[in-house]
Amino acid sequence: MTAEREVWREALGVVLATSAYGVSFGALAVASGLDVWQTCVLSLLMFTGGSQFAFVGVFTAGGLSALPSAIASAALLGVRNVAYAMRMSPIIGGGPARKAAAAHFTIDESTAVAISQGDPRLRQVGFWVTGIGIFVGWNMTTLVGALVGDVLGDPRTWGLDAAAAAAFLALLWPRLRQRQAVAVGVAAAVVAAAFTPFLMPGLPVLVAAVVAIAVGWFGWWGRPAASTDGGADRGAGAAS
Repeated sequence: MTAEREVWREALGVVLATSAYGVSFGALAVASGLDVWQTCVLSLLMFTGGSQFAFVGVFTAGGLSALPSAIASAALLGVRNVAYAMRMSPIIGGGPARKAAAAHFTIDESTAVAISQGDPRLRQVGFWVTGIGIFVGWNMTTLVGALVGDVLGDPRTWGLDAAAAAAFLALLWPRLRQRQAVAVGVAAAVVAAAFTPFLMPGLPVLVAAVVAIAVGWFGWWGRPAASTDGGADRGAGAAS
């Protein structure tokens, strides 16, 4: 029961941080020319923050003439959710109806919380609590941002653009005890930053993903950075 409470606490922390960022999306979407209704429908149906911001960013730059590019950019960033779905399918279990329901909640945060758990049951708890919680919170704050965007001004002034990134980093940090994990993160970040000025939105993320896959596939820098005995690892796993 203590372990389950810990999962709930971790999941709800991510829910709160990520949902706060929805205010930023709502405000930016309305500022780009979408109305409140269109903004809310976009969050309800697309529901993947990276794709939503890519769509709004490209649409803002080019207006209606850039709509095909905005859709393409959003779709490119959404490709990563397919990889998440393949990873999460055995964790979710159940039949086609259960997996179809889970598909809409398979995002960065729900996947990260789920796979960070050691117990299969706790992985399911982490996934559903995070996914459904963010869906509800994100759509509520999207509406708030769309309605009061003019009052808030630039969302970056309030630090809302960093809330989701900070929550995701908090999940990632405990997993950086191995040299390979650090290598994947650094290599992917360098590649994404290098290609960003030259490629359309969405493509640098996919190129960085290829680098991460290559590092993992060939097992480069796979030895842990610091040696720890098996008993200590097992103890840490039991405590998490």
